[in-house]
Amino acid sequence: MIQPPDLLLENQQLREENQKKDLRIQKLEHQLEQLIRTIYGSRSEKYLSVDASQIAIGFELPSIPQTEKKKETITYEREKRTTESNHKGRIAFPEHLPRVDEIAKPKEDVTGLKVIGEEITERLECDPGKLFVRRIIRYKYAKANNEGVIIANLPSSPIEKGKVGASVLALIIVQKYVDHLPLYRQIEQFKRMGMEIPSSTMSDWVKTAAELIAPLYEVLVKSILKSNYLQADETRIQVLDRDKKKKTHRGWYWTYRDVQSGLVLFDYHESRGREGPSERLKHFEGYLQTDGYEVYNQFEKKYVTHVLCMAHARRYFEQALSNDKDLAEYALKEIQKLYAIEKYCRENNLSIYDRLDLRQEKSVPVLEQLYQWLKETVVQVTPTSAIGKAISYALPRWERLMLYAHDGRLEIDNNLVENAIRPIAIGRKNYLFAGSHEAAQNAAMFYSLLGTCKLKGIEPFQWLKNIFEVLPDWKANRLEELLP
Repeated sequence: MIQPPDLLLENQQLREENQKKDLRIQKLEHQLEQLIRTIYGSRSEKYLSVDASQIAIGFELPSIPQTEKKKETITYEREKRTTESNHKGRIAFPEHLPRVDEIAKPKEDVTGLKVIGEEITERLECDPGKLFVRRIIRYKYAKANNEGVIIANLPSSPIEKGKVGASVLALIIVQKYVDHLPLYRQIEQFKRMGMEIPSSTMSDWVKTAAELIAPLYEVLVKSILKSNYLQADETRIQVLDRDKKKKTHRGWYWTYRDVQSGLVLFDYHESRGREGPSERLKHFEGYLQTDGYEVYNQFEKKYVTHVLCMAHARRYFEQALSNDKDLAEYALKEIQKLYAIEKYCRENNLSIYDRLDLRQEKSVPVLEQLYQWLKETVVQVTPTSAIGKAISYALPRWERLMLYAHDGRLEIDNNLVENAIRPIAIGRKNYLFAGSHEAAQNAAMFYSLLGTCKLKGIEPFQWLKNIFEVLPDWKANRLEELLP
């Protein structure tokens, strides 16, 4: 039966409307799934391939011989345990820890008996934190014939005319910016140790300490910007807005890491606009690796090569597994091959030249094949679907995603700088916000210097205590010697 033209048109319109509604439902279901995962689910983006052969990368590595387990018969047959155990044994106490000897005498009378040996048992003990007052006593000496008085110079203090020493000041800073302990909790901690410190006093100490290290921070900035390869990322921080009662302003830490030297820099700005990195990197030349945030596109110029992060491209495909498992899994397996190559380079400590050769041989073919697949697949998927967004994100950026394979110094992703900003995410949950824009910038200085200590394996308290002791008398032209 032939339907009238008006019914055919109406049916076509209804089909189109249903298709739009289906796409919208699919999109909302995906958003709901991601929201539930963010709140309740695992944050891990790890993808495990079912078929191990899918990630074979063709390395001819020597096989590990399988040792046959010995068997013995008792009343039944069982596998005999090997002498080797995975248990690492009891922990060994470091030699630098002080030892306090305690002699335990037997209850029996040992008068006149000969000692033939000893048994030593070590147990780890501690005393709760204790404060003490450092008294600097300077004797005055009268010169002959009443010509004056001689007295020793007073040792420098991190805070001029202040009553806090370098060790306590360093402890407060480290507990706040490394251990994420807000000042009000530290005040209670000091109270338990027998010393009440007013909140305003402790806040002033932190502010003055930031003013003291500001020149060292500027030296750190100059040192990092000398690099020709930086990774950049940004993270938020809530800042108390004094113009609006009980309101906070969202500020941003722009983070830069020099991969070669291990230095890290946090730079605070009130917005996430282009003016932050534009001002800081205006004289930078070299490779700049980012997550693809459009603000960084301004650096695609003659002296800056913009490299993108493979982990961010991969993330979209991982999120699309529930939308189109077959297509998403294919992309993830191919990217997994690339990371297997990087893991091999890392575990075998390959030089940048050997790493480049291996990438050219193994990584480039995978990247080119995946690029061809993206171009063929983009026309087969709905642009607004999760898999469509994943492909649409990766395809126009693929040339910049491939750049790492052409220089052995470059990393495949931005994870090094992302790891550097994790302490801020933990700190946000503890102290919630910075008291002002000035306080946020002060925090950026401490995060930069103490974060560099962490990345270089330097104990932050001892380093900062030493800095507070020597910095007041240190020559400005030698500040670079004090960097972690």
